[in-house]
Amino acid sequence: MAQKLTLISHKLCPYVQRAVIALTEKGVPFERVDIDLANKPDWFLKISPLGKVPVLVVTGKDGKEVALFESNVICEYIEETQGGAKLHLQEALQRAQHRAWMEFGSTILSELWGLETTGDPAVFESKRQAVAAKFSRVEEALGTGPFFAGENFSLVDAVFAPIFRYFDVFDQLTDLSVFADTPKVRAWRGVLAKRPSVRTAVGSDYPQLLHAFLVRHNAHMLKLAA
Repeated sequence: MAQKLTLISHKLCPYVQRAVIALTEKGVPFERVDIDLANKPDWFLKISPLGKVPVLVVTGKDGKEVALFESNVICEYIEETQGGAKLHLQEALQRAQHRAWMEFGSTILSELWGLETTGDPAVFESKRQAVAAKFSRVEEALGTGPFFAGENFSLVDAVFAPIFRYFDVFDQLTDLSVFADTPKVRAWRGVLAKRPSVRTAVGSDYPQLLHAFLVRHNAHMLKLAA
């Protein structure tokens, strides 16, 4: 019996997309199980100490199941145990730098949560400026591309691709001017958007689901689009 991987996920979760992209880049077969985070199943709560997705359930050759949580931990495990393309640099210092930028990506997602859920114009503008400032720092870190580390796709790319996906929907609503002064980031975003692993990390209904999410939160962004 070969090792089986089951990814517990949610259709909108950017952290899930990281793991999906990593698995796809490596050509690893896996089962994806989407759950409703507003009505979490009991079996999920038993295996997810934080009650969050993603969770990667690893079924060993002996049939025993181990549940891994936290997206970066899952991506690191995939990198260390699966074949296919290498998604981490081999040199220790560079690998540590990449891990740091992966965490930086998570801080952008935290700001984006406030940006997309607030109905307050002042909070919205504060979050918009915070996101733009963070991408200015990313601009300084980027080289000649096409990917974060140059020619090779890495886990940093897997982290930032779901971030950029938000703006595919946001751009249809209003001009946030987040990338106005970051040409390298804009080019990186365009390259990642074309990557097959990135395109297939979500379903075709992603834009509609994200728009419905904004509606449920009475998002200020929708008022700008009116």
